[in-house]
Amino acid sequence: MNLPDTRRTILIGAETYPPDINGAARFAHRLAHGLSGRGHEVHVVAPSPVGRPVVETFDGVTVHGLRSFRYPAHESLRLVTPWHAAAAVGRLLDEIQPDVVHTQGHFLVGRGMVSATTRRGYPLVATNHLMPENVLAYLPIPGSLTETFAAWAGRDAGRVYRKAQIVTAPTPRAVDLLVARAGLTEAISVSNGIDSAHFAAPPRAATAEPKILFVGRLDAEKRVDELIRAVAMLPEGTPGRVEIVGKGGQAAALAALANDLGVSHRVTFRGFVPDDELVATYAGADIFCIPSIAELQSLVTLEAMSSGLPVVAADAMALPHLVRPGVNGWLYTPGDVRELANRLGDLLTDADLRHRMGAASRELVVAHAEDGTLDAFEMIYEKVQSMRTVAA
Repeated sequence: MNLPDTRRTILIGAETYPPDINGAARFAHRLAHGLSGRGHEVHVVAPSPVGRPVVETFDGVTVHGLRSFRYPAHESLRLVTPWHAAAAVGRLLDEIQPDVVHTQGHFLVGRGMVSATTRRGYPLVATNHLMPENVLAYLPIPGSLTETFAAWAGRDAGRVYRKAQIVTAPTPRAVDLLVARAGLTEAISVSNGIDSAHFAAPPRAATAEPKILFVGRLDAEKRVDELIRAVAMLPEGTPGRVEIVGKGGQAAALAALANDLGVSHRVTFRGFVPDDELVATYAGADIFCIPSIAELQSLVTLEAMSSGLPVVAADAMALPHLVRPGVNGWLYTPGDVRELANRLGDLLTDADLRHRMGAASRELVVAHAEDGTLDAFEMIYEKVQSMRTVAA
């Protein structure tokens, strides 16, 4: 618990924030409310969800929605020009005079926030949640230029993040990638954290038709088609069905694929599921599958583990930090649909194995407790404040 003299005024910048539905938005929201719950005065700057500027206070967190416009290629993504963000953040900095500024990105809001903050000399922390692969589907970039764009985007992130006193990313793999692509000398790994108790579920009874669950955006880098293809490869008579939660540009194509492969009767597309139903959704599943190749951590995997689910995941990016093969699930080689089908089949046909691996997931996720994340960032805030004091 924080003592009164350690309470701070903290300004958080977010490229995306609820009601947006994605991991970065959910993390920024949990960080803001977690810090507020510890007695800090917390302000958040993010694109306004309605376009016009708005200021609203929710459970002690004041959210400053900046004038925004809708991005044509994404139905829910709203953007803020960096120069407008810099001007708005500058006015807010002069008004609230925070002890520390913490940007959750470098793209638009983050770029403007970093510019305004460094001009005024406030302590600055930056956390990276973005891989270029996460946005390629929404940009008018030819496939032949994707590697060129990814390299440019990494260097661009470095130009912004080098102005921060401390840079973090959610996993050691995410740190390695950021340092390599952005040309940084160092960054710190701080887990996004999870309130495991919120997603805890009672032990699952054996069922005649186990359910495989996927939660996330239905976009190319998530590779949900591999899950559907794997189900089609299961030996005849293997029990099980699939529930896919989320929206995205590939939703229609994935439904068509399930139909073409003759497994549409085994695949349910739930679409968007509000947070208050997600707990029951995890509790109603038996296996969690995440075929994604572009996860810097994966909050949904942490949620599934908290619910006591075994995990079958792509052996890519940060997912190996969460899945210990043979302990709480399995990793498979991205693109090897036969291997994925075999791993899913092992779990679908063995209730005892599902139970043991699910119990291991509950134990492993303890290392990602939300309180630990809040502790880590409070220590980082203290450090950047002391760095500013020494510099002064």
